[in-house]
Amino acid sequence: MAKAEKTNKAFEQALKQSGKEKYLLRLYVAGTTPRSVAAVANIKKICEEHLQGRYDLEVIDIYQQPALAKGEQIIAAPTLIKKLPLPLRRFIGDMADRERILVGLDLRPKGLKSLK
Repeated sequence: MAKAEKTNKAFEQALKQSGKEKYLLRLYVAGTTPRSVAAVANIKKICEEHLQGRYDLEVIDIYQQPALAKGEQIIAAPTLIKKLPLPLRRFIGDMADRERILVGLDLRPKGLKSLK
């Protein structure tokens, strides 16, 4: 393993352990349908509660930018893609299942139930 690669891996590991990883999220929606509006509201709420100041959320309307949707192979909307941190993950739906989203974003361990 090259020295630069070791340094990058060490940096990524330290960042992960500090809980300061930057999240890059893309939400693909289909216009302003009720489902799209709900997905935007739900994911923004989750991000503000759990990733405050550590995320970039891009909302992409597949009707306005179909080339982006095609490039990401979007087959349903709304679809959320977690680009960073790796691994890449996809979620389809209105993002109402908070537990599934939190586990998928690695913000809550699998099997841990909310105290609410």
